[in-house]
Amino acid sequence: MAKVTPLKKVKIVKKRTKSFERHQHQQFLRISRSSWRKQKGIDSRVRRRFKGTIPQPAIGFGSDKATRNLLPNGFYKFVVHSPKELEMLLMHNRKYCAEIAHNVSSKTRKIIVERAEQLQIKVTNATAKLRIEEST
Repeated sequence: MAKVTPLKKVKIVKKRTKSFERHQHQQFLRISRSSWRKQKGIDSRVRRRFKGTIPQPAIGFGSDKATRNLLPNGFYKFVVHSPKELEMLLMHNRKYCAEIAHNVSSKTRKIIVERAEQLQIKVTNATAKLRIEEST
């Protein structure tokens, strides 16, 4: 079977890759660095966006519409629960890749992977939960 490649591979550009820090996280161990909370105090210098304060999330940090939700391999993700759901990706196998849901049994996973191979659909987690049989 030929390797399935995306229709067009677009370079994904992120405006910001660092997570936003929570205000005063360095003063308290119980406050983790990356658990962002909006400042709501009436005198808060962060909420009022004073010079020299930590940056806050804003709409301007959003991703480009063309590459939003795009995986690094160039496909969009489609979660599959049964082999029948793969039929939806039949005409879109160069744009979407299948990802098997976490609660699917290993027996059904095997069937989904085989069917995806026939339809030439890329499966991102094809090897998950598949135990290798040892011959003794």
